[in-house]
Amino acid sequence: MSCTTILAGGKATNDGSTMIARTDDGHFDVKKMIVVEPKDQKKTYKSVLSHVEIPLSENPMRYTACPNVDPKDGIWAATGINAANVGMTATETITSNPRVLAADPLVEYKKAKKRGERDIPGGIGEEDFVVLVLPYIHSAREGVLRLASLLETYGTYESNGIAFNDEKEVWWLETIGGHHWMARRVPDEVVVINPNQFGMDAFDFEDAFGKKEAHLCSEDLRTFIKENHLDLNQNSAGNPRDIFGSHTDMDHMYNTPRAWFMGRYLAPYSHTWDGPQAEFTPESDNIPWALVPDRKVSVEDFKYLLSAHYQGTPYNPYSGQDTGKRGMYRSIGINRTGVTSICQIRPGAPEMVRGLEWICFGSTTFAAMLPVYPNVPKLPPYLSRVGLDASTENYYWSSRLISALSDAHFAESAQQIERYEKAVMTKGRQIVREYDEKISKDNDPALLIEANEKLSQMAKEETDATLTKVLGVASEKMKNGYNRADN
Repeated sequence: MSCTTILAGGKATNDGSTMIARTDDGHFDVKKMIVVEPKDQKKTYKSVLSHVEIPLSENPMRYTACPNVDPKDGIWAATGINAANVGMTATETITSNPRVLAADPLVEYKKAKKRGERDIPGGIGEEDFVVLVLPYIHSAREGVLRLASLLETYGTYESNGIAFNDEKEVWWLETIGGHHWMARRVPDEVVVINPNQFGMDAFDFEDAFGKKEAHLCSEDLRTFIKENHLDLNQNSAGNPRDIFGSHTDMDHMYNTPRAWFMGRYLAPYSHTWDGPQAEFTPESDNIPWALVPDRKVSVEDFKYLLSAHYQGTPYNPYSGQDTGKRGMYRSIGINRTGVTSICQIRPGAPEMVRGLEWICFGSTTFAAMLPVYPNVPKLPPYLSRVGLDASTENYYWSSRLISALSDAHFAESAQQIERYEKAVMTKGRQIVREYDEKISKDNDPALLIEANEKLSQMAKEETDATLTKVLGVASEKMKNGYNRADN
């Protein structure tokens, strides 16, 4: 999977909330948003891809998830917020290097080759993480520790980054080889940008092996680095990217340009991103993992960045000008995204509505971000009742249809898409304000179900109206258009 992650500490956001967000860029996976009740959480988990079996605790919490509709490759729950108002998004596929992978090989499933031999289960991965962790944690830090224990016990078959947030903290964990890991508490004042590479560019080993206040890692990580000669840093710089990460030509086409665009948007005045004096270019390996933004960020900023296609630069694939560089870098908003979420934990809100999950399906470039209250026993059918056949009766397929129609006629559809995104965001915020106030006065859980139904109905009305408009544009631009007067 290839994705893009953005994280923000409470002092970096406009309302003091913590936010973790990610595009789930799969293979056109059909997605839905559901609530998993404790009674529905299995007591033994078995991975479809790696065949590993893991016993689970007896006391899971309710949580939201965005699983694949087709279960053939497993659940792939992707993202969610649990009843303790802890958010999780998993995973950001990251890069590593042969030195690391040789020293601690990935734990891959091995099918028996001969009769009488047994299959050897693999480790855990993106298919599994949310289901194994989110129902059992009461803080972001607990999320790191639980996942770390699972990684050390079962290993993983891929390199991944995973984010957690609660009302006070955001934590980011990156896997290292098959069993090792490191994690950092995201500083409150920064925004983290992470596009499919090993991200962390600083790590306090003294803290990790001392007070463990903001840095955690495998107990033997120092020894692992030293014995396997992994550290490429000069002068004891301790940059984890230069120990565990990669600096390949493919990174410069696929990963670093996304970091450049996000950094350029977040800190346009603090750093120079363009021209001959630029500190960072789209192919720089040293773009900061964390930046103090020049202004505080909001959900709208996250949505803009996760929808981005290098607009305002020579690399925009939708540009009407042939710059010679058009489309040369991998965009953030791409066609095969299944779901994008922003898990927002709002410390000033009543506990029942402290978590707010913003969700959109399909390509973020053309999709609208809808707020949803996660602390409910069920979600509206428009979000949760999704099949494998296209239908305008759910948010996923309607969003996918809008994207496919608009992409082919970008210039003609752009204004309709902008109006659509703004309408859903504005009306969504209005409904959230209304029900936040109602909940603060009357702590009735039924109000949350009512709010989500209202949000869902609003999204359907706006989505249907936009689909009608972009379908009209696409119909007018069909290649078989003909009038008698054309002679």
